[in-house]
Amino acid sequence: MKQLTVIGAGGQMGQWFTNYFSGSEYQVTGYDSESNEFGKNVIVAESLVGAILKADYVVLCTPTRRTPEIIRLIAKEMKRGTYLIEISSEKGKVVSSLGKMPDKINPICIHPMFGPGIKTVKNQNIISVPIKDAKKELTVAKELFEGANFVTIDAIEHDKKIAIILGLTHLMNLVFANIISKDEKSILTEKMSGTTFRVQKVLAESIMTETPELIETIIANPEIRRVAEELWKDVGRLLTSVQESKTEEVIEYIKNCQERLSKHSDINESYKKLTKMAKAIEK
Repeated sequence: MKQLTVIGAGGQMGQWFTNYFSGSEYQVTGYDSESNEFGKNVIVAESLVGAILKADYVVLCTPTRRTPEIIRLIAKEMKRGTYLIEISSEKGKVVSSLGKMPDKINPICIHPMFGPGIKTVKNQNIISVPIKDAKKELTVAKELFEGANFVTIDAIEHDKKIAIILGLTHLMNLVFANIISKDEKSILTEKMSGTTFRVQKVLAESIMTETPELIETIIANPEIRRVAEELWKDVGRLLTSVQESKTEEVIEYIKNCQERLSKHSDINESYKKLTKMAKAIEK
């Protein structure tokens, strides 16, 4: 039986990985500096180094900022041929640490594009970032997460794309959630609300179930500055145009946006999906 260790096993994603691997062909060990409740089939490790000494696979579910330091701490202690699987949402510094590991360790750098609430990896998106041997790393990742959809991209491009996919969505929803959290007549707002607000509220609230540390890491991605500044500038420009009754400017902005979106998306189909989502939320 293969030995697999999850570092950060007490966190939300750590718990998901221990559940995913336990009960299959892996003997799972968990380590977490703040917890030792990992489920019935998981061996509890007493120390970080003790957790990884015999492992064939080590999965790091650690805060992004601490991950490079943890890689340095454990890489020399890991046995030859071990796979070190890293899942952080920002890759710049982590990729540098993975590249510096001893040759005896195999790096697997992935970013699962799903949260801990999913039941199966089938058709879920996972990003693979090549470190030493792109083909081998992708093959192993596909074996570990059979049925998932894989996209391979380098670390720089990953962080640029994630600035929009996660950074911008988290930033906007965090501020939206903050504003509605101050609503003293939230019950009335709920009664008055339509489809758009209900779906947006569910999205914002579900993002708020993530830890403050994870949300901070996501919006601290250096690549977010470019898109966030564009957001800031456009909001200011639209508000100014509205206040100055520059109706045509605002309409032109909206039309240009609709035209660009329509090149890649069926926006009418998106509206139908929104209606279905709203019906699902009401059940």
